[in-house]
Order: sequence, then structure tokens, then C-alpha cells
Amino acid sequence: MAGKPKLYYINGRGRMETIRWLLAAAGVEFEEQFIESNEDLEKLRKDGVLLFQQAPMVEIDGMKMVQTRAILNYIATKYNLYGKDVKQRALIDMYCEGTMDLYELMLMLPIRPADTREKEFANIVEKATTRYFPVFEKVLKDHRQNFLVGNQLSKADIQLLEAILMAEELKADILSQFPLLKAFKVRISSIPTVKKFLQPGSPRKPPMEVKDVPGIMKIFYG
Repeated sequence: MAGKPKLYYINGRGRMETIRWLLAAAGVEFEEQFIESNEDLEKLRKDGVLLFQQAPMVEIDGMKMVQTRAILNYIATKYNLYGKDVKQRALIDMYCEGTMDLYELMLMLPIRPADTREKEFANIVEKATTRYFPVFEKVLKDHRQNFLVGNQLSKADIQLLEAILMAEELKADILSQFPLLKAFKVRISSIPTVKKFLQPGSPRKPPMEVKDVPGIMKIFYG
């Protein structure tokens, strides 16, 4: 019997958090090996386990997988979170790529120079409310189903929920104009495996703050 997936990354959100979300939603327990110093990262590189010398890396089913999207696609396929056919997968991929674009903007906010952070915050709110969230509100309105694709849970739903909650951390009322997304948030958050991940003490990581940036940069860049 295969062991639990093992996740190699810093003890923070970053590019691993969506992987944690998806494993948790699939009901898969996992272990984490935190990279706590640049020396830890260099050791993984020297050991040859980081294909492109980058983290995150996930050990799963005898593989040492890198590249976030490849890992997410593997998990989604393995645990039936990737639609029923090629057309559904195409929709899921499109929605996930859009969500990831927004996620990346939010992820990078604490790293931005202090004198540009306010402008970047306004840019994130503007794009969330005029470019990204309206798309998903329309999808839910047009097909009148509980999930984004095929009326079954997929990685698109999980990634959208993660992005919504992250956006609400920045601006609590950011969904005020999107009633269907509000209902979607409640609905997906109520799925037992997701609800468990949202409880205190779960492997979910807190938001990265400006004060965390120097330590994280030291791990990755020495």
C-alpha cells in the first residue's frame, strides 16, 4: 500500500497551498517536510530530487513530482476531480488558469515594494471584481448548477473557493456584488473534506505577511 503523499515546501502558503487544498478536498492525508533554510533547499537540489531545482515537490505514488500545475492535474485525475471528458477538462483548465492568474496577484502582494503596494492592492480588487469574479458569477447563472463544470466537484471549484477566501482576507466585502459566488462559497465550504480543512489545526497555512518576506526570500535565495 502506498504511503501518504509527502510535500516539500516552506511552512507557508506560496505555490504549495493549492496542492494542500486539493489533496484535502479529495480526502487524502499527507505529510509535510518543511524547507526551513537555504541549506535544506540546496540539499534537495544536490540530491537530484528537484527536476528543475525548484520547489514545491510532492512525493506521490513513487514519483517525485514538481511544477504546481502538473501536480494539481495528477491529483485531480487520480481522485476524479477533473471532469468526465476532454471538453469538461478544457473548461476546468480554463477556469483554473483564470483563478491562478488572480491567485498569483494576491500571492505576490506582500512582496511588492512598500511604495507600490497600495496601488497593487487596488489593482487586485479591480481585476477580481471586473475581470475574474464576473466570469464565474455568469457561469453559475447560466447553467444553474451547484458546481462550475458538469455538476460535480472538480479542481476548478476548489481553486475558486481558495481564491475567494484569499480575496476576502484582503477585502471582506469583495463578493458584495456576486450573490451566486456567495452561495457557491457557502456550498463548497460545507463539503465535509473542505470543511475539515477550514478548521483550526488543519494543514492550511495563514496568509503571508510583509514581515514574513525576508525569511522566505532567504530560504529561496540565500
